[in-house]
Amino acid sequence: MPAHLLALVAAWLLAAAWGSVVQTQFNLQALVALDVPVPPGLRARTTLQDLAGFAPVYAGILAAGWLPALGLAAWLARRWPALRTALFTVAAGAGMVAAVRAVDAFAPMPVFIDATRGWPGLLGMAAGAALGGWLYARLAARTRR
Repeated sequence: MPAHLLALVAAWLLAAAWGSVVQTQFNLQALVALDVPVPPGLRARTTLQDLAGFAPVYAGILAAGWLPALGLAAWLARRWPALRTALFTVAAGAGMVAAVRAVDAFAPMPVFIDATRGWPGLLGMAAGAALGGWLYARLAARTRR
């Protein structure tokens, strides 16, 4: 069990960091579109600040979406073991989207994470969650052997 937990934490941290970086870059690009200068040093500093400040919040949202999604993927993977990696990959991405949309439904602002307002940002963040699901499936499979 500890090896599975370690695999899950590694995947979760990857997905949270990826999502944080994606949302930061979308936000900074929106400023650039308004002719606000964003030099590389500021871009890097803002990205690091968001990794420290936003990533933990996003990790909580991600965990809320992953808990039911990865649980379902594990249940389905017992029935279709050949699809294990695909199931965890898709479940992690879908769980992230569901969690973000649920937060948006209850947040007082139109969207909680501005990058997820449109499909490119939402899919960019979901890609990181899916990558995390893939990583978990791969790492957890090693511990089963």
